[in-house]
Amino acid sequence: MCAESEPELTLDASDHELARDLARTAGRRLLELRADPSRSGDDLRKAGDLLAHEFLASELARLRPVDAILSEEGKDNADRLSADRVWIVDPLDGTREFGEPGRTDWAVHVALWERGELSAGAVALPAQGLALSTADYATRGAGSAPFPAPMPDGQVALPPGLRILVSRSRPPAFVQHLAADVGAELVPMGSAGAKAAAVIQGQYDAYIHGGGQYEWDSAAPVAVARAAGLHASRIDGSALIYNQADVSIPDILISPAWLAAGLLSAIARASAPGQPPHRPPTSSDPELQP
Repeated sequence: MCAESEPELTLDASDHELARDLARTAGRRLLELRADPSRSGDDLRKAGDLLAHEFLASELARLRPVDAILSEEGKDNADRLSADRVWIVDPLDGTREFGEPGRTDWAVHVALWERGELSAGAVALPAQGLALSTADYATRGAGSAPFPAPMPDGQVALPPGLRILVSRSRPPAFVQHLAADVGAELVPMGSAGAKAAAVIQGQYDAYIHGGGQYEWDSAAPVAVARAAGLHASRIDGSALIYNQADVSIPDILISPAWLAAGLLSAIARASAPGQPPHRPPTSSDPELQP
């Protein structure tokens, strides 16, 4: 990806294409910044947040001047609550990992919310040379997504050995009980976008988080996951709702649809009061360890 020239960002691009190209281009600029030997640690992290935010905000203002923007790094404007279209962006998801040499689990998120639904989105993983987007599925026929199977009627027994992605820095306590209950392995990883992308690519079975996120953390990953045919919801099975006055989204589950009912049931059991302490095995992958 780094060897490619930057795509031309034009007014006539579709929303799917624009989300993809913005995320890719911001990612390339972040890679260039990260390669600067004079920057490291918190200085690099702050510079990355600012660089990506200013690029995305200025390009969206130029190319979609009527649309509103909600960015982690920008000042919120309540006018977005009455807008028909709102771009929800996380200029640098996984800021902690971005500042750690060699880590690839950080991302750029660009999503479009339109009249109540996520209509386009992209997750760029610059250090992995990847960009996953709704543009990958927008022109394909029905049933052509990687995970086209609908939610089955009733609950399907969860197979043993599921690999479940969790937060590297703050995994919720209940996932330890869940892993013990269903015989799963917990795999810590940075960046909500990196975790969602790994599930979308079929590398892992599910991504579960509880304990607090914001709209910009999940909007783009959810848009792409749904376009790929995956299930995405709150951990109680309720809908993920965007462009709200309170931008907090406490928790999330992303998985293939056929696993969702079983995982939701297991989460409910694991979250019940009175669960004893338990620590299941976690991945030995050195990059994924804290």
